[in-house]
Amino acid sequence: MPELRLDRLHTTAAERIRPFFEEVLAQYQEGIHSINVTGTAITEDYDPKHSDVNSIIILKEIDLKFLEVLAPLGKKYRRHKVAAPLIMTPDYIKKSLDVFPIEFLNFRLIHSTVYGEDILNDVEISLQDLRHQCERELKSKLIWLRQGYISSLGDRRILTEGFVSSITGYIPLFRGIITLFGKEPPLRQEEVIRSLSEITGVNTETFQRVYSIKRNRTRPSIEELNTIFEDFYHATERLSRIVDELKI
Repeated sequence: MPELRLDRLHTTAAERIRPFFEEVLAQYQEGIHSINVTGTAITEDYDPKHSDVNSIIILKEIDLKFLEVLAPLGKKYRRHKVAAPLIMTPDYIKKSLDVFPIEFLNFRLIHSTVYGEDILNDVEISLQDLRHQCERELKSKLIWLRQGYISSLGDRRILTEGFVSSITGYIPLFRGIITLFGKEPPLRQEEVIRSLSEITGVNTETFQRVYSIKRNRTRPSIEELNTIFEDFYHATERLSRIVDELKI
Protein backbone atom coordinates (compact mmCIF):
# COMPACT_ATOMS: atom_id res chain seq x y z
CA MET A 1 0.00 0.00 0.00
CA PRO A 2 1.48 3.42 -1.01
CA GLU A 3 2.20 5.90 1.75
CA LEU A 4 -0.37 8.63 2.35
CA ARG A 5 0.91 12.03 3.47
CA LEU A 6 -1.78 13.06 5.95
CA ASP A 7 0.31 15.07 8.41
CA ARG A 8 -1.19 18.44 7.38
CA LEU A 9 -4.74 17.29 8.09
CA HIS A 10 -6.64 17.74 11.32
CA THR A 11 -6.15 14.49 13.28
CA THR A 12 -9.83 13.51 13.15
CA ALA A 13 -10.07 14.31 9.44
CA ALA A 14 -7.01 12.14 8.74
CA GLU A 15 -8.48 9.24 10.69
CA ARG A 16 -11.73 9.47 8.74
CA ILE A 17 -10.30 9.84 5.25
CA ARG A 18 -7.39 7.39 5.45
CA PRO A 19 -9.38 4.15 5.02
CA PHE A 20 -11.33 5.69 2.13
CA PHE A 21 -8.16 6.60 0.24
CA GLU A 22 -6.63 3.22 1.00
CA GLU A 23 -9.63 1.41 -0.51
CA VAL A 24 -9.53 3.65 -3.59
CA LEU A 25 -5.80 3.08 -4.13
CA ALA A 26 -6.12 -0.66 -3.53
CA GLN A 27 -8.59 -0.87 -6.40
CA TYR A 28 -7.37 1.78 -8.84
CA GLN A 29 -3.86 2.98 -8.03
CA GLU A 30 -2.43 2.75 -11.55
CA GLY A 31 -5.01 5.16 -12.98
CA ILE A 32 -4.59 7.85 -10.32
CA HIS A 33 -2.35 10.86 -10.90
CA SER A 34 -2.80 12.34 -7.43
CA ILE A 35 -5.12 12.72 -4.44
CA ASN A 36 -5.66 16.05 -2.71
CA VAL A 37 -7.54 17.05 0.43
CA THR A 38 -9.12 20.51 0.31
CA GLY A 39 -11.17 22.77 2.55
CA THR A 40 -11.45 23.00 6.31
CA ALA A 41 -9.82 19.62 7.02
CA ILE A 42 -6.45 21.37 6.69
CA THR A 43 -7.37 24.63 8.43
CA GLU A 44 -8.30 25.68 11.94
CA ASP A 45 -11.95 25.96 10.84
CA TYR A 46 -12.37 22.19 10.92
CA ASP A 47 -15.18 21.07 13.25
CA PRO A 48 -15.18 17.28 13.84
CA LYS A 49 -18.90 17.33 14.64
CA HIS A 50 -20.06 19.10 11.51
CA SER A 51 -17.30 19.45 8.90
CA ASP A 52 -17.00 17.10 5.94
CA VAL A 53 -13.61 16.01 4.64
CA ASN A 54 -13.38 17.13 1.01
CA SER A 55 -11.01 15.85 -1.62
CA ILE A 56 -10.04 15.95 -5.28
CA ILE A 57 -8.91 12.79 -7.04
CA ILE A 58 -7.00 13.56 -10.22
CA LEU A 59 -7.01 10.72 -12.72
CA LYS A 60 -4.47 10.32 -15.49
CA GLU A 61 -7.46 10.18 -17.83
CA ILE A 62 -11.20 9.92 -17.33
CA ASP A 63 -12.36 6.35 -16.93
CA LEU A 64 -16.04 5.89 -16.11
CA LYS A 65 -15.20 2.53 -14.56
CA PHE A 66 -13.52 4.47 -11.76
CA LEU A 67 -16.94 5.84 -10.84
CA GLU A 68 -18.09 2.25 -10.46
CA VAL A 69 -15.26 1.79 -7.96
CA LEU A 70 -16.28 4.91 -6.02
CA ALA A 71 -20.04 4.45 -5.98
CA PRO A 72 -20.21 1.60 -3.43
CA LEU A 73 -17.84 3.52 -1.13
CA GLY A 74 -20.06 6.58 -0.96
CA LYS A 75 -22.67 5.28 1.45
CA LYS A 76 -20.06 3.53 3.56
CA TYR A 77 -17.94 6.62 4.17
CA ARG A 78 -20.64 9.29 4.07
CA ARG A 79 -21.61 8.43 7.64
CA HIS A 80 -18.01 9.22 8.62
CA LYS A 81 -18.41 12.71 7.06
CA VAL A 82 -16.26 11.91 4.04
CA ALA A 83 -17.71 13.85 1.12
CA ALA A 84 -17.80 12.49 -2.42
CA PRO A 85 -14.52 13.55 -4.07
CA LEU A 86 -14.30 15.79 -7.11
CA ILE A 87 -12.90 13.89 -10.09
CA MET A 88 -10.62 15.68 -12.56
CA THR A 89 -7.70 15.13 -14.92
CA PRO A 90 -4.63 17.35 -15.50
CA ASP A 91 -6.02 18.26 -18.91
CA TYR A 92 -9.41 19.20 -17.45
CA ILE A 93 -7.73 21.47 -14.90
CA LYS A 94 -5.63 23.19 -17.57
CA LYS A 95 -8.67 23.87 -19.76
CA SER A 96 -10.99 24.95 -16.91
CA LEU A 97 -8.94 27.66 -15.17
CA ASP A 98 -10.65 30.38 -17.21
CA VAL A 99 -14.11 29.05 -16.38
CA PHE A 100 -13.69 28.35 -12.65
CA PRO A 101 -10.96 30.73 -11.44
CA ILE A 102 -12.54 31.20 -7.99
CA GLU A 103 -12.69 27.47 -7.37
CA PHE A 104 -9.14 26.79 -8.56
CA LEU A 105 -7.78 29.78 -6.67
CA ASN A 106 -9.23 28.30 -3.48
CA PHE A 107 -7.94 24.82 -4.35
CA ARG A 108 -4.48 26.32 -4.81
CA LEU A 109 -4.66 28.17 -1.52
CA ILE A 110 -6.12 25.36 0.56
CA HIS A 111 -5.05 21.87 -0.39
CA SER A 112 -2.73 19.12 0.68
CA THR A 113 -1.51 16.56 -1.84
CA VAL A 114 -1.61 13.31 0.10
CA TYR A 115 -0.65 11.03 -2.80
CA GLY A 116 1.13 11.65 -6.10
CA GLU A 117 2.32 14.90 -7.69
CA ASP A 118 1.02 18.28 -6.54
CA ILE A 119 -0.18 20.18 -9.62
CA LEU A 120 -2.72 22.42 -7.87
CA ASN A 121 0.04 24.54 -6.36
CA ASP A 122 1.15 25.65 -9.83
CA VAL A 123 -2.18 26.64 -11.40
CA GLU A 124 -2.11 30.18 -12.82
CA ILE A 125 -5.23 32.27 -12.37
CA SER A 126 -5.99 35.11 -14.78
CA LEU A 127 -7.10 38.19 -12.81
CA GLN A 128 -9.39 39.16 -15.70
CA ASP A 129 -11.13 35.79 -15.59
CA LEU A 130 -11.29 36.02 -11.80
CA ARG A 131 -12.88 39.47 -11.91
CA HIS A 132 -15.50 38.30 -14.38
CA GLN A 133 -16.46 35.33 -12.23
CA CYS A 134 -16.53 37.41 -9.04
CA GLU A 135 -18.83 39.92 -10.71
CA ARG A 136 -21.08 37.16 -12.04
CA GLU A 137 -21.24 35.39 -8.68
CA LEU A 138 -22.10 38.59 -6.78
CA LYS A 139 -24.89 39.51 -9.19
CA SER A 140 -26.23 35.96 -9.03
CA LYS A 141 -26.23 36.12 -5.24
CA LEU A 142 -28.27 39.32 -5.31
CA ILE A 143 -30.93 37.48 -7.32
CA TRP A 144 -30.72 34.52 -4.93
CA LEU A 145 -31.13 36.78 -1.90
CA ARG A 146 -34.24 38.44 -3.32
CA GLN A 147 -35.85 35.20 -4.40
CA GLY A 148 -34.83 33.33 -1.24
CA TYR A 149 -36.28 36.02 1.00
CA ILE A 150 -39.58 36.04 -0.87
CA SER A 151 -39.90 32.24 -1.05
CA SER A 152 -39.16 31.85 2.69
CA LEU A 153 -42.54 33.48 3.44
CA GLY A 154 -41.12 34.81 6.69
CA ASP A 155 -40.30 31.34 8.02
CA ARG A 156 -37.51 31.75 10.58
CA ARG A 157 -36.09 28.26 10.06
CA ILE A 158 -35.93 28.61 6.27
CA LEU A 159 -34.33 32.05 6.51
CA THR A 160 -31.73 30.85 9.01
CA GLU A 161 -30.85 27.78 6.96
CA GLY A 162 -30.61 29.91 3.82
CA PHE A 163 -28.16 32.38 5.33
CA VAL A 164 -26.10 29.68 7.05
CA SER A 165 -25.73 27.65 3.86
CA SER A 166 -24.95 30.75 1.80
CA ILE A 167 -21.98 31.92 3.87
CA THR A 168 -20.06 28.79 2.89
CA GLY A 169 -20.25 29.87 -0.74
CA TYR A 170 -19.37 33.47 0.04
CA ILE A 171 -15.98 32.68 1.61
CA PRO A 172 -14.27 31.40 -1.60
CA LEU A 173 -15.73 34.40 -3.43
CA PHE A 174 -14.30 36.75 -0.79
CA ARG A 175 -10.87 35.19 -1.26
CA GLY A 176 -11.21 35.91 -4.97
CA ILE A 177 -12.05 39.57 -4.32
CA ILE A 178 -9.13 39.93 -1.92
CA THR A 179 -6.84 38.49 -4.61
CA LEU A 180 -8.14 41.05 -7.12
CA PHE A 181 -6.85 43.76 -4.77
CA GLY A 182 -3.38 42.22 -4.89
CA LYS A 183 -3.45 40.72 -1.41
CA GLU A 184 -2.89 37.14 -0.23
CA PRO A 185 -6.20 35.83 1.15
CA PRO A 186 -6.21 34.39 4.68
CA LEU A 187 -7.07 30.72 5.16
CA ARG A 188 -9.30 31.02 8.23
CA GLN A 189 -12.84 32.04 7.35
CA GLU A 190 -13.26 34.71 10.03
CA GLU A 191 -10.00 36.30 8.94
CA VAL A 192 -11.21 36.29 5.33
CA ILE A 193 -14.30 38.29 6.32
CA ARG A 194 -12.21 40.73 8.36
CA SER A 195 -9.63 41.14 5.61
CA LEU A 196 -12.34 41.80 3.01
CA SER A 197 -13.62 44.72 5.08
CA GLU A 198 -10.15 46.18 5.55
CA ILE A 199 -9.34 45.98 1.84
CA THR A 200 -12.66 47.09 0.30
CA GLY A 201 -14.04 49.36 3.02
CA VAL A 202 -17.32 47.43 3.01
CA ASN A 203 -18.91 46.77 6.40
CA THR A 204 -18.80 42.97 6.68
CA GLU A 205 -20.32 42.67 10.16
CA THR A 206 -23.42 41.01 8.72
CA PHE A 207 -21.27 38.26 7.14
CA GLN A 208 -19.52 37.82 10.47
CA ARG A 209 -22.91 37.57 12.19
CA VAL A 210 -24.08 34.82 9.83
CA TYR A 211 -20.79 32.98 10.22
CA SER A 212 -21.23 33.12 13.99
CA ILE A 213 -24.78 31.74 13.68
CA LYS A 214 -23.40 28.87 11.62
CA ARG A 215 -20.55 28.09 14.01
CA ASN A 216 -22.60 28.38 17.21
CA ARG A 217 -25.84 26.88 15.86
CA THR A 218 -27.88 29.78 17.26
CA ARG A 219 -31.46 30.66 16.31
CA PRO A 220 -31.96 34.37 15.67
CA SER A 221 -35.41 35.94 15.93
CA ILE A 222 -37.36 36.88 12.81
CA GLU A 223 -36.61 40.54 13.58
CA GLU A 224 -32.89 39.80 13.66
CA LEU A 225 -33.16 37.84 10.42
CA ASN A 226 -34.92 40.72 8.68
CA THR A 227 -32.11 43.05 9.74
CA ILE A 228 -29.52 40.50 8.62
CA PHE A 229 -31.22 40.25 5.24
CA GLU A 230 -31.12 44.01 4.67
CA ASP A 231 -27.48 44.32 5.74
CA PHE A 232 -26.47 41.15 3.87
CA TYR A 233 -28.12 42.40 0.69
CA HIS A 234 -26.64 45.91 0.87
CA ALA A 235 -23.13 44.57 1.59
CA THR A 236 -23.37 42.17 -1.36
CA GLU A 237 -24.68 44.95 -3.58
CA ARG A 238 -21.81 47.25 -2.65
CA LEU A 239 -19.24 44.50 -3.27
CA SER A 240 -20.84 43.94 -6.67
CA ARG A 241 -20.40 47.61 -7.58
CA ILE A 242 -16.80 47.64 -6.37
CA VAL A 243 -15.85 44.56 -8.41
CA ASP A 244 -17.76 45.86 -11.43
CA GLU A 245 -15.68 49.06 -11.36
CA LEU A 246 -12.31 47.36 -10.84
CA LYS A 247 -9.82 47.92 -13.64
CA ILE A 248 -7.63 44.86 -14.17
